[in-house]
Amino acid sequence: MSRQELALSFRRPTEADHATVVGLVDEWWARRGQHDLVPRLWFQHMTGTSWIVEADRGSLAGFLIGFVSPDHPDEAYVHLVATHPNVRRRRVATALYERFIEDVRARGVRRVRTVCWPGNRVAVAFHRAIGFRAVDGPGTRNIYGVPAFPDYDFDGEDRAVFEIELDPEPAAPRSAGS
Repeated sequence: MSRQELALSFRRPTEADHATVVGLVDEWWARRGQHDLVPRLWFQHMTGTSWIVEADRGSLAGFLIGFVSPDHPDEAYVHLVATHPNVRRRRVATALYERFIEDVRARGVRRVRTVCWPGNRVAVAFHRAIGFRAVDGPGTRNIYGVPAFPDYDFDGEDRAVFEIELDPEPAAPRSAGS
């Protein structure tokens, strides 16, 4: 992908996208074993609030996998967001989040959450830049300069929990005579 102006196209993921995403995620994150975070079920059951973005000629530029919590319908969760290394710092991930937030706000969601490793300075800075705040309070400690939960998922896997509060959707304007 070139550094020139991108023509981006956003769409919902399908199950057919699974193999492409799994094939790229380790390369995009420059770490082995991250493909385990992308099971097929996300592409079977979470497509109504998830997004794929393609660049020129249909090449994958990024994706966001997220959902509305079944147990807390006023909350949504972003499981994964990733962009092709050649389109980073070009607002692609921000645009994915904007679409996700628009989707879930329309469904009554008032808070969006996500987690990341507190040592991932790029992810921490990105989430802060788009308005998320790190949850701070009981159970957190300062890890890599970020409020985070030690052993969040299991021993040695610290996570910073980020959240953003959403304003309710503006009420539709009333027509004259209503």
